[in-house]
Amino acid sequence: MIRAILLLGSNVGERMDFLKTARLRTQLLAGKENASSAVYESAPWGNKDQAPFLNQVVAIETNLDPVVLLSTLQAIERSLGRLNKGNMEPRTIDIDILFYGDQVVNQPGLIIPHHHIPDRRFVLVPLAEIASDMTHPTIGKTIKTLLDECSDPLSVAKL
Repeated sequence: MIRAILLLGSNVGERMDFLKTARLRTQLLAGKENASSAVYESAPWGNKDQAPFLNQVVAIETNLDPVVLLSTLQAIERSLGRLNKGNMEPRTIDIDILFYGDQVVNQPGLIIPHHHIPDRRFVLVPLAEIASDMTHPTIGKTIKTLLDECSDPLSVAKL
């Protein structure tokens, strides 16, 4: 089993319900959850002309390889009304793989660790809640250090 850390986000419709349902389906289809952050509301990153997001980080124990895990998470997104995978667009649910153990994956359509982790406060704040001492496998810094160094000025508020 591998510990995968995921970021869930929603800014369309009943955001909290989408997060809860995505977590349940992830446990059923991808692996048992063993840690979760609080839910945070954050300003949209990139395309600012949209509603705020609710975000949450969860860790699961999975036996799915990274490509199958991604495919499974995308199927969950589609089942919850995710229509496109456009960058920085409003969405019912978005599930990103932040980490897959300490493995580094660089394939078309799948980069792990997620390449924007150090740049986004809405990722680092909930991630630090469950894995502050974890060392990023390619940067060599802890999540707490990355959060301390993050220059993203957007608000992230715990609900």
